[in-house]
This record gives sequence, structure tokens and C-alpha cells, in this order.
Amino acid sequence: MYWTLELASSLDDAPWPATKEELIDYANRSGAPEEVIENLQELEEENEVYESIEDIWPDYPTKEDFFWNEEEY
Repeated sequence: MYWTLELASSLDDAPWPATKEELIDYANRSGAPEEVIENLQELEEENEVYESIEDIWPDYPTKEDFFWNEEEY
């Protein structure tokens, strides 16, 4: 399983919190890339409820990761 920002962004509007099956259903209905569906199918926990993409991809960059100190420039 691998994630990229582009793949993860296809789940931005997913109905969080959601189960694995709900996320797969959403990805299918929204036309997400096949890699997203494959990644979701590889999730181990069948009945776990995921609160956000961070539960699936712990290294998901947040907005704070892209913040720079504007006062320096």
C-alpha cells in the first residue's frame, strides 16, 4: 500500500468518519483512481471506523507542514 498527496486528496470529501467498506464505496462512486481503491482494500481492520485520512495514512502532511514563516521574507 502506498499513498501520495494526489491519491489521498481523492478522499478529501469522503464521509468521515467511515468504515473501510464505506470508503471503498465512496471511492468507487466518486471516480477515484484505481490505486485508491486498491489501497483501501488492503486495510486490515474490516469494521474499524476511520476518523480521517490520518488514520489511514499517518504520514499525511497537514497544512502546518506547508507553513513557512512569512515574516522571514
